[in-house]
Amino acid sequence: MAYNLKKEVEKKERLVGGHRLCAGCGAGVAVRGVLRALEPEDKAVVANATSCLEVSTFMYPYTAYEDSYIHTAFENAAATLSGVEAAYKVMKKKGKIPDTFKFIAFGGDGGTYDIGLQSLSGAMERGHDLVYVCYDNEAYMNTGIQRSSSTPRFADATTSPVGSVSPGKIQNKKNLTEIIAAHNIPYAAQTTFIGNFKDLHEKAHKAIYTKGASFLNVLSPCPRGWRYEAEDLAEICQLAVDTCVWPLYEIEDGKWRLTYEPKRKKPVEEFLAKQGRFKHMFEPGNEWMIENTQEYVDKEWEKLLKKCK
Repeated sequence: MAYNLKKEVEKKERLVGGHRLCAGCGAGVAVRGVLRALEPEDKAVVANATSCLEVSTFMYPYTAYEDSYIHTAFENAAATLSGVEAAYKVMKKKGKIPDTFKFIAFGGDGGTYDIGLQSLSGAMERGHDLVYVCYDNEAYMNTGIQRSSSTPRFADATTSPVGSVSPGKIQNKKNLTEIIAAHNIPYAAQTTFIGNFKDLHEKAHKAIYTKGASFLNVLSPCPRGWRYEAEDLAEICQLAVDTCVWPLYEIEDGKWRLTYEPKRKKPVEEFLAKQGRFKHMFEPGNEWMIENTQEYVDKEWEKLLKKCK
C-alpha cells in the first residue's frame, strides 16, 4: 500500500506524551516515526541504551512506551535485545507466545558509534532478527555535549572546544553506516526527517520486516548541542540532505541505492550557518574550515554516487 501520512498519524501512538525530551529534539521524532512503521497488530520489545532518550522517556516505574521496554547500559543495548530475540524464538517454537513481536533497539551516537559498537557488531554479525536504530545527534548530549566519533570536524563541543589554538574537533565524522553495511546484513539505511516523513517511514518499515539484522542511522538534531531554535529542526534536516552532508541511501542485500538526490546541491555553509556549534567557522580568517568541509563532503558524495550507480 502506498504511503499515506494522514493514515499513519492516525495510528495509536506507541511513544506517548509526558516525556521530558526538549522542544525541537530529534530523538522523539525518530522514535515516533520508527514505531509508527509497525503494523498495528504487531507488538514490540524496545531496548534503549543509556542516553538522552532513556532518561527522558523512562523513570522507574514509569515509561512513555506503550510496548515492552528494557533500559540497558550504555554499551549493551544490542546484546540485551539479542538475548530477548533468541528467547522469543524458543518460546514461540514451544507455543508459549501466541503474539508476533518485533525487536527494536534505540541508542544515541555515543552508545552506538563508540561505547556500544562492539555489542552492535556482534548482534549484526550473528544475524539476530532485530532492528538497531541510532538516533545520531553527533555528541554525548546527555552528559554535557562531549564530542563523539560521530561529531563532525570543526564542531564546538565541551571536550573539543573552540579557542585560540583549537578549531573545534579535528577529526572527521566516522561513517558508521558503511561500517555496519560491511557486516553484510540484509538491510542498512540512512534517513532523517524531511517532507512528509516518507523516507523515514518506508526505511523503518523495511528494516522492521526484513528477516535478520537491520540497521537505521537517523540524523536527529539536538537544539542544545547544535545551538539552533526549536522551530528550525525540519529546516536543518532538509539542509543536511540538500548539502549532501547527510545523504539518504539504503543498502539492501548488498545493493546500494540513493533514495534522495538534491535537484540543486547546496553549499555546506547553508547547513553550517544555522548552528551555533559552527559559528566560529564564519569568523574572518577561518574560511579554510568551510573550504575543507566542502571538499570533504564533495569527496564523500562522489564516493557514494559511485557505489549507488
